[in-house]
Amino acid sequence: MSTEKQLDASPANAPIPQLPPALAIDIEHATVADDPRTWSNARKLWVVATISAASMIAGLGGNIYNRAALHHLAAISQIEEQLHASSGSIALSLSLFIMIQGGVPLLWSALSEFWGRRKVYLVSTALCTLGCIVAALSKTIGVLIGMRCIQAVGSSAVIALGAATLADIYEPAQRGTMMGIYYSAPLLGPSLGPILGGVLTQAFSWRATFWFLAIFVGLCFLLFVPFQDTFRRERSLTYQAALKRRRAHMSAKGSETSSLSQITAVSRVVSPVTTEKLGPEGGKDAIEELARDRDLEKQQQQGIRTEADPAAPMEDIKLSLADVNPAKPILHVLRRVNNLTILVASGLIFGFSYCISYTCSRTLANQYGYNALQIGLVLLAFGAGSLVGSVLGGRYSDYVLRKLKPRNGGTSQPEARLESTIIFMPIFPITVIAYGWICQQHVSVAAICVMLFLSGLFSICIYSSTLAYIVDANNGRSSSAVATNSAFRGLSAFVAAEVAAPLQVSSPSPTPRPRPVLTARFTHQEAIGDGGMYSLWAGLMIFSELLILLVWWKGGAWRQKWELVERGMASS
Repeated sequence: MSTEKQLDASPANAPIPQLPPALAIDIEHATVADDPRTWSNARKLWVVATISAASMIAGLGGNIYNRAALHHLAAISQIEEQLHASSGSIALSLSLFIMIQGGVPLLWSALSEFWGRRKVYLVSTALCTLGCIVAALSKTIGVLIGMRCIQAVGSSAVIALGAATLADIYEPAQRGTMMGIYYSAPLLGPSLGPILGGVLTQAFSWRATFWFLAIFVGLCFLLFVPFQDTFRRERSLTYQAALKRRRAHMSAKGSETSSLSQITAVSRVVSPVTTEKLGPEGGKDAIEELARDRDLEKQQQQGIRTEADPAAPMEDIKLSLADVNPAKPILHVLRRVNNLTILVASGLIFGFSYCISYTCSRTLANQYGYNALQIGLVLLAFGAGSLVGSVLGGRYSDYVLRKLKPRNGGTSQPEARLESTIIFMPIFPITVIAYGWICQQHVSVAAICVMLFLSGLFSICIYSSTLAYIVDANNGRSSSAVATNSAFRGLSAFVAAEVAAPLQVSSPSPTPRPRPVLTARFTHQEAIGDGGMYSLWAGLMIFSELLILLVWWKGGAWRQKWELVERGMASS
């Protein structure tokens, strides 16, 4: 008897807490049909090549026209003459593109959790192609601004969902390397954009930039037609949560209907004669008793059916756009302290990358007298550094993750990946300061090229690890997390572009050029030059590095705390 009591009290026989199916197991490895992670390497690499090519849409779309409109005097004159546009209107067409491109991915990510990745890719590229064609044919500046907004909406999907697509097909130990390869493609946009924009504008007109984009985006659309979707809803917390809400709603409606029919049936069973014999109270008691009996019988039947068939297949319930709530997944991402901290750090680093390519164009045009083509060739140094940094940083972060796995009891902790950034942190701010003062002192362009290469190398080495961490730390919400990161990037780039121009020392130009929307708030006397501005950027980069170190140190505890909170909320 005592042995039986001991067995009953043992941990193996203790009651197991009931958690929702989506959270009780590792949702990253939930069983799915045609698991993308079991695809052949050739099939996976084709997916990587497709989304990498399409990810260049955002970089080219934001730079091929923007750089030509900012630094090619012939383009500015053509736009002002043909569209009767002011410099302020042209500046608005540039700024709105950056801002919208950063915010719209929040909507695309929510749609991808219901439609799948392929359908979102097709809709977004079709939308962007339409925007490019109409922009090339535009007759007024209002139409051009509107089509630039449509382009921003369409071009933002791939860059936001590309990382989520890689998370669909690769295990965490491989993601750093593949993220580096994938992210190297959009980094070419800021470098190739000015070259292509300058050549097309000089050879044809500013409209040629949009025709080129229309052809390129159209080809990307064709690549997505045979594209096999990598999204599996069994591995999406957003889809599972919406499915749970829909089932609860349907169950509540079913219970209400069943109760009404039950009362009607019971009333028929209790005849008027019985009611007269028992009296009003007795008749009421009889109705309640019969209702309880039928309810008990129904519960028993449901219990038997549940044991035989634990869960209805998800095909039984079809979700629609009414179930899409883009705000809720984003709030789930932002309320985690580790996410919010790393998103701020990542946004600052991207803001620096955008700012340096933007201000370098202005410096080369104003201080060195370079045209758009020459500026693009110099900026290739930054693109080359970013390309090397993306591949090198991604592979190194995977190496560190594998190396630290035995120390964590054979499990891979997302925060371990951030340790790979420590080696680059001391050198990065130094290269930022050096670049600023080299430009300030008008040193040889060769020195600028070297600093551009090093700045691109170290910034992307760190950024690629933070992007991989954002995916790894948000199992089941990778697309929402990456979309939130895109929003932080867009906001940071928008602010950086608006503030950088008035802080630079610019020489007078014979033709007024489009200036950022917020430039009017600053005066020429408040300019601090490239040296002072990039000294400030170096301070911001040190701050972002400290945030990354904070997540590396405390992020695991923060993440696990919120995972427990979310499980408790889901089970209640």
